[in-house]
Amino acid sequence: MTQSETHVLQLPEGKRTVVLLNIAYECWAPDRVPGLGPMGNPLPAGVFDHNAASFGDYAWREGIWRLLRVLETRGVKATVFASGRLAELSPGSLLAARDAGHEIAPHSWTQDVIPAVLDEDAERANLQRTLDGLGSVVGRDALHGWLSPRCTPSAVTGKLLAEAGLQWFSDVFDRDAPYRTPETGDLVHLPFTMDVNDLPSYMKHGQPPRRLFETFLDTLAWTDEHETGRAHLDVTVHAHVFGRPYGAWVLDQIARTVAERDDVWAPTRHEYATWFTEHVPA
Repeated sequence: MTQSETHVLQLPEGKRTVVLLNIAYECWAPDRVPGLGPMGNPLPAGVFDHNAASFGDYAWREGIWRLLRVLETRGVKATVFASGRLAELSPGSLLAARDAGHEIAPHSWTQDVIPAVLDEDAERANLQRTLDGLGSVVGRDALHGWLSPRCTPSAVTGKLLAEAGLQWFSDVFDRDAPYRTPETGDLVHLPFTMDVNDLPSYMKHGQPPRRLFETFLDTLAWTDEHETGRAHLDVTVHAHVFGRPYGAWVLDQIARTVAERDDVWAPTRHEYATWFTEHVPA
């Protein structure tokens, strides 16, 4: 797709903006911890950070359940980027998300398994392990796409996803609208945006939770005035970060805003990729 072609995309009737609601539902290997913990400063090399490990475990013990309740209250759907190991740690939460109509999207086996640092055979094995693990809980046919940890693919990630028969791939930041490439055939490259994301805003840069809501409202106001039919905004909260009360209210208010706007389309990524495939010829 050329730059000019992205301008002719027409969203469903009456819709002018796409807002994709995402829950990053992540876990780590038993001997690894989140790179950003609540204390901020790392421990000396070789010392296991039990503080950060406990912080990460909040995702499946508490955070995911609170965020699912928020979405249920507002009647909106999300894409849940799920680590494969959660099939072992908390299969019930994955089933609850699926049964509520949310999309479960493979997000590597654990957050410390990053495609960019794997050779092709190891990456293929990690992809299959993740699909098998999540598929054993929610069903393989419920898995349609992929997001790598820290959105960092390798040079062959797209090719491997296409080989595995997946529908969409979101480790891309170079367009405003979905697109395809000759190298990956029917695989829909569905861009990801980081503007409304709790990890960089709150954890990395120390902004208060309210700033995320303000950024969302400011961006939506801009699209109302200046964009027509192709504005695309991701809203991403992590179950171990904004799954806590201080952040869950932000998702609640964003979900409320989305639910009240007739001109905002809030599909899952599977729904968005399916719409694109149906309306833009290969």
